[in-house]
Amino acid sequence: MSDKAMIRLRMSQHDAHYAGNLVDGARMLSLFGDVATELLIRHDGDEGLFVAYDNIEFLSPVYAGDYIEATGEIVNVGNSSRKMVFEARKVIAPAPHAGVTAADVLAEPVVVCRASGTCVVPKDKQRK
Repeated sequence: MSDKAMIRLRMSQHDAHYAGNLVDGARMLSLFGDVATELLIRHDGDEGLFVAYDNIEFLSPVYAGDYIEATGEIVNVGNSSRKMVFEARKVIAPAPHAGVTAADVLAEPVVVCRASGTCVVPKDKQRK
């Protein structure tokens, strides 16, 4: 049983919500929701419910073409509550100066968002 999970994906033009191909910060929260769901399935055998975020920090812009790696970890387990922390990092970025299809793997990932929150898996839904 793992209390950590990770998802990595490329932000597409569809994710670009603002001028300059800027991706809406809410997209990072959507990734955190997917990570939380995996954590709950692995921990409890059920998707559970995300109750609330208690902290969200948007630290760096995300653009269409960026590859984002979102991680999460269960840091506290109650009877039905699961406290989690999340981090999203940019690991690949477009390199338009080198060509339209060029991209660079970043030497150091850039943390773009951090958050913490609580999910709940009702006792009657817990299978593990």
